Amino acid sequence: MKPELVVEVSRADFVLVTLFLGGGAAWLTGRSIASTWRPYRQAVLYALLLGCVVRFFHFALFEGTLLSLHYFLTDTAFLVALATLGFRAERARQMTTRYGWMFRQSGFFGWHEGNAGPRSGEP
Repeated sequence: MKPELVVEVSRADFVLVTLFLGGGAAWLTGRSIASTWRPYRQAVLYALLLGCVVRFFHFALFEGTLLSLHYFLTDTAFLVALATLGFRAERARQMTTRYGWMFRQSGFFGWHEGNAGPRSGEP
């Protein structure tokens, strides 16, 4: 894959704006949506809005193209992925913390049904 398909102006611009600023905001957005028990589709909607903000930052700070569908979709796909991961991580934590009698955590992003005996460290 050519870097030009993902990076418009420079790699540093992409890392700063899309990965750190936009990605961090998307992760926290996904977590906050899940922590208030709102549906996943709201996380996707907010990630789309964050994609608009990230595109504007590329335009305003680094002279990127404002109305570029290609780069908007590239940035937004990354933001939706991070919002999804934040949502799933928080929801897994919620389900196992609040319904520990019913669910056990299965990895960082999932949970499974059933009481598999006492948790580690419990008698």
